[in-house]
Amino acid sequence: MNEEGCAISSPPHARCNLQIRARELRVIGEDGEQLGILSRDDALRAAQEKGLDLVEVAPNAEPPVCRIMDFGKYKYQQQKKQQEARKRQSIIQVKEIKVRPKTDEHDFQTKLKHVLRFLEEGDRVKVTVFFRGREIVHKDRGLTILQKFVESIGDKGKVDQEPQAEGRTLFMLISPAAKKV
Repeated sequence: MNEEGCAISSPPHARCNLQIRARELRVIGEDGEQLGILSRDDALRAAQEKGLDLVEVAPNAEPPVCRIMDFGKYKYQQQKKQQEARKRQSIIQVKEIKVRPKTDEHDFQTKLKHVLRFLEEGDRVKVTVFFRGREIVHKDRGLTILQKFVESIGDKGKVDQEPQAEGRTLFMLISPAAKKV
């Protein structure tokens, strides 16, 4: 135990034992029964008699709610829950494909294969048509290329953001279509 009375160091949101500052606490026993509203000293004494810690679980309640439990075990369980949540989350990346208004058919097909691969992997794709020099006059060619991407992708993806012009670029966002179960 450290000078605060906790078995291990705790983050600011989980106070235990002597770190708890409230005078009166609603106390819950280790097996879940309500012990009622007790003074901090009485609650600490009850926890020490059982060889456990007094942990503040709801600091914003009136009076704050504390539970008698093994603080080390509680921290371990919280850490495992966070680890499991991180394991289950999926990170969606935005991949970018750049084309020019003069992109030929073979190059377009290659870029299309990349887009389809990204969509199958579950990533969103930003298709960008960038114009150089006087090409900016032919924005219709850029729109045609973007429309060709949408038609070629078919039901494998859906347009998240319609084609938009921004400076010398024209872009749109495509996300993977919902998987059928």
